[in-house]
Order: sequence, then C-alpha cells, then structure tokens
Amino acid sequence: KILGDFSSSQKMATNVTAVEHVVSRSSRAQVLGVESRFHGCTVWFTGLSGAGKTTLSFAIEAELCRRGVPCYGLDGDNMRHGLNKNLGFSAEDRAENIRRVGEVCKLFADGGIVALASFISPFEADRNNVRKLHEDAGLRFIECYVATPLPTCESRDPKGLYKKARAGLIKGFTGIDDVYEAPSKPELVIGLDGESLEESMKKVISLLERYDVVQSQVSPVTELFVPPAQVAAKTAEAAALPALTIDELSLQWLQVLSEGWASPLKGFMRETEFLQCLHFGTLMQPDGKIVNQSIAIVLPATDEDKARLAGQEAVALVYQDKPVAILKKPEFFAARKEERACRQFGTSDARHPYIAQINSYGEWLVGGDLEVLQRITWNDGLDHYRLTPNELRAEFAKRGADAVFAFQLRNPIHNGHALLMQNTHEMLLKRGFKKPLLLLHPLGGWTKDDDVPLPVRMAQHDCVLRERVLDPDATLVAIFPSPMLYAGPTEVQWHAKARMNAGANHYIVGRDPAGMAHPANKDINLYDADHGKAVLQMAPGLKGLEIIPFVVAAYNKKEGRMTLFDPKNAADFDMISGTRMRKLAKSGELPPDGFMCPSGWQVLAEYYKSLV
Repeated sequence: KILGDFSSSQKMATNVTAVEHVVSRSSRAQVLGVESRFHGCTVWFTGLSGAGKTTLSFAIEAELCRRGVPCYGLDGDNMRHGLNKNLGFSAEDRAENIRRVGEVCKLFADGGIVALASFISPFEADRNNVRKLHEDAGLRFIECYVATPLPTCESRDPKGLYKKARAGLIKGFTGIDDVYEAPSKPELVIGLDGESLEESMKKVISLLERYDVVQSQVSPVTELFVPPAQVAAKTAEAAALPALTIDELSLQWLQVLSEGWASPLKGFMRETEFLQCLHFGTLMQPDGKIVNQSIAIVLPATDEDKARLAGQEAVALVYQDKPVAILKKPEFFAARKEERACRQFGTSDARHPYIAQINSYGEWLVGGDLEVLQRITWNDGLDHYRLTPNELRAEFAKRGADAVFAFQLRNPIHNGHALLMQNTHEMLLKRGFKKPLLLLHPLGGWTKDDDVPLPVRMAQHDCVLRERVLDPDATLVAIFPSPMLYAGPTEVQWHAKARMNAGANHYIVGRDPAGMAHPANKDINLYDADHGKAVLQMAPGLKGLEIIPFVVAAYNKKEGRMTLFDPKNAADFDMISGTRMRKLAKSGELPPDGFMCPSGWQVLAEYYKSLV
C-alpha cells in the first residue's frame, strides 16, 4: 500500500505521478556523442523470423558507432533472456513483450540514444501502440519493414525453427500457422528485392540522414567563385582595389579553396582558424560540428604588404598582373614559421622542401573570405582532368557508382599499386556493392624537384589504363590540385578529407604516405612508415570515410609478378625501391617482367633519360 493501490486483475499501479526531468534533451546532447545534437529516436525493424532484422540492426549499430552517434541494438531473443524472460508466446504475452520493449526504446530515445529494435512484432496494433508512445513523448519512431519473402526466410532458417514448425513441433509460429500483419504505412521497406546488407544499410542510413537523426557524411561543398552574372562587376571592383601579388604556389592554394576541397573554409585562414589547425588539426563550426583540417592553408605577406594593406576593407589578389580574387576584410597576423613547421612537419629543418618555401616568405600571414573571379586553369593540356569536388560527385552519380574508393599518388603506378586497387574493388564487390568506382587521383600541385612531373605521370597513368592493368570502365582519373607538403601523418589527413569532400567513401592509405627521406639523413625516413595509416584510422572529423590500409606488395621472383608480400618467404621477394627504379630507367635497363606495364615503363624511361 505504500506505493499505492494495486489491482491484480488490471495489473496497473495507481496513485503514481510522472516527474519531469531537470536535464533537458538538448543538455544531454551536449555531452553525449558527436556534433552536440540530439539523436534520440527508435528505429523498429519488423519482419518474419530469418528476414535479417537483427543482422541489419547490428550492422547499423556498428555504422552509427563508427560515426560517433550513441545507439543501442535491442534483439528479441536477447530481451527474452532478461527483462521479458517471464513471457511466453500467447497473444497476450506477445503484446506485453512489445509493450515493454517499446517503453525501453522510449527511454533510450529520450536519453538521446538511437534505439535499434529488431522484433518480429507480428501485430500492427502492437507496433502502432509503440509508435504512439513515442509520438506522445515528442520522439521520432521509424518503422522499417524487412520484407524478406517467406520462402527466403524459410530457406535460411538460421535457428532451425521453420523446420520444427513444419514438423508440428512448434505451434503458433509466425508465418507458418500464425499470422504476420505487414505494416500498412512503414517509413521504409527493404528486403523485398533481395538487396544486399550493404544496400539495405545504405537505405536505412539515408533515411536517418533525411530525417536529420544523423548528419550526412557527404556535406555540401561550398565553392568560392563569383556568380557568372557578377563577374564583370567584381572584376572591375578588383581592378580598383589595392593589390597583393601572389606567386604560383599561393595560386594553387587559391584553386584548392575556390573549388571547395577545403570546404567549409571560406578563404585563406584567419588567425583563429590557423591556431585551431595547428593545435587541434580541426576546425570548430558554428553548429558545434568538428571538421578535419590538418594542414594550414594560409597566404604569406611581407612587412611592406602589411603596412600598405592592413585596415583595408578588401584587397585584390593579383597573379601575373591579373586580378584573380578579392580578399574580404583582410586580417594580418604573425607567420610564426618555426612553430608552424614544428607542429605541421615535426621538424624545423630548413632543408625540408616545403619548410624552405615557408621560410622564403615574409613574416606575416593574411586571412579573409574569398571571392574568386574565375575558375583557375593552367593551359597545360591537362585542365580537362581537373574536376572540382562537385563535378566529381556528379560524375560518380552519372556512372551509377554505389561506392567510390580513392587512391592518392604522386608517383608512377607499378603493378603492385594496381594489385591493391584491384583487390579493393573485389573486396567491395564481395561486400555487396554493385558498382564500385576507383578515383585515381594524382596530386597536381607543387612537388619537390626530384619527383616525377605531373605531365609525365599522367602519360604513364594513361598507359596503365590503355593496357587495362586497371579497368578503365571502373576507374575515373582526375587531378587533385593541391600542392605537396611532405608532412607525413599530418598531411595524409588532408588528402583524405579532400577526397571525402569530393564524394569518396573509401580511401586507400599506403606505407609512409606523404613522407620523404629525413633532410639530415637520407638513409632514414622522416616519418614512421606505419603512422600515416594508424593516424588516419583515428583522425577526428573523418567519420564518413572508411580507411583501407595499404597491404605491402612486392615483386615475387618465383611467380614473376607483383604479389602481396609474405614475410615468411621474404627471400622470394624483391623490394624495388624508387631509387633503384630511377637508376634502371636512366641506364636504359628494363625492370623485371610484371613490375610495370611496358608502355608505362617506356614513358618513365624516356623522362629519366632526358635528365642525363
């Protein structure tokens, strides 16, 4: 009697009053999961036994966890081992089973967690009661009908229950001798057409993104170009503004910014953005979202530039006497070259090629929002390869790609590289993707003097496709306009983030990415060869990108071709280094058969011979 009267016939407590929480849902969201957003809702997977409800639910749980979204999967059998272990399978007990689960889901959802419930729940009235429970509490309820046909479910029969039901050993089995009421108005129907697990997951995640339960991992890319109708007026405005002359390297960074590779950056970094980048490797957005930005994209200036331009409302950026952009409300701040070098490169050694570039500039940086007058082109016969992120996204959609895996490179492609790309394609097919597409994306900006120039690399890549070492129908070749920094694990995050902006959802990372020999000792690497892939797999702000670690490929002397390296049989392999490859090419010698496609090697050999 202390807690109030209790009627055993009605099984209902009386004299109880719900108490309002002191902590709001928005307050919970500030400390739970990513993005400081409220995610709470219930996704209810219903369908026959063996339809794949729990498999799908747990796969969605893993994906949401990977994205940093708080979630929990509730399975029918698991619940009957605990909270509902006193319930049978009568109509009344089934209704009570679903009622209890619905209450649990509501509590999870109210706490900001995405509840993923996978229950046969055969009666529509029971499911509708759970829906009403959520809606009355102002919580979203998403019914997902896993409509796998009965013959398919019965052929799977993972627990042997259909066989027992057909033999009469189980009575009242849903779909055999008891009814299943299909949802009349579910938010989503899957499984009817034999979709793969990957395809089904994509549909569920897309629905959650559409309902803003989770944010899309492919964020809109903001380009910084002046609208075509305003180009003439803005060009005239730029001509009347005080000017800051920029060099080719800064023009390359201007191209990167203008096309949206560094989105959501709206221009060259101001000091607050520069500090966030240096110290955190990320940028905090106004909505609380964290985006990866591991490298500083800044514009150098001299003492004279600062004295002349500080305090101006706008400045024209001029390249080769031609205005190319307007920098709005320019902000000058100290370049802090040594600090920048140490934090971004792990060294301040002036012999490092990009640090040498930094040291050659003035003592100031200037940031501000950009209005770029026209698309930047180089008129080198390769501009048709320079697709913007939005153009790449459109091309992926046009080709019907359901997965895009990117391969970053600044070197010629040998058959070991090709093997890794081929294996990734096969892996994605086995996972259920129908049309995975390779984005072969060589870096096209500034590189150090001893790297192979872009035109030579592009000619060599063309040979690889013409000889069908890579399938041209499953490959898109484009140029990534970024300069190279040789900043190792710091820079590889930038390479991945930019490809994610372009619509890639898988990224192949190799050994010693963005690395180089130590400037003080050419016999050792500046960075640990495995740190790039390790850092990339835990980098903040890259949750929408699956990282595919590079498996080492080497020339197999026994098989006469490039294969995956087997350390147990190391003597069977020949590790052909870049130094050795250059030496062979310069001397006119051929590499072992199967190392590189013949026409591609010929392009490379002719280039190196031209240097002798």
